[in-house]
Amino acid sequence: MRRKPLREIAIQYFTRRGYTIEDKSLNQESGNPSTKKYDLIVRKGGEAYPVWIKEWNRTVGVNIVINVDKAAYNAGFSTPILVAEKFSEHARAYANRRGIKLITRSDILRRIRIF
Repeated sequence: MRRKPLREIAIQYFTRRGYTIEDKSLNQESGNPSTKKYDLIVRKGGEAYPVWIKEWNRTVGVNIVINVDKAAYNAGFSTPILVAEKFSEHARAYANRRGIKLITRSDILRRIRIF
């Protein structure tokens, strides 16, 4: 059985949670090349949230979370969202302190089945 791409299940997750999706990448003026584009912009309740999707078969570390935080701040967003397979404990701690939402594939699949 083929695994669905993380981007596809992330769009399904946000749609089911009542977000509107802008499925286009926006270039930023500054930041790390790995965070130059948002994968999605999701909107709910008048707020917009940039979403980065890291389809990697490894753990996302704190350095990526810091780069996403900086890129979101530079673009005028206060609450970025990062979707990946898994996150390191340091990445989770940093995200918790900074108000960054981290979502894993297993979180999405678990919540989609609830609906």
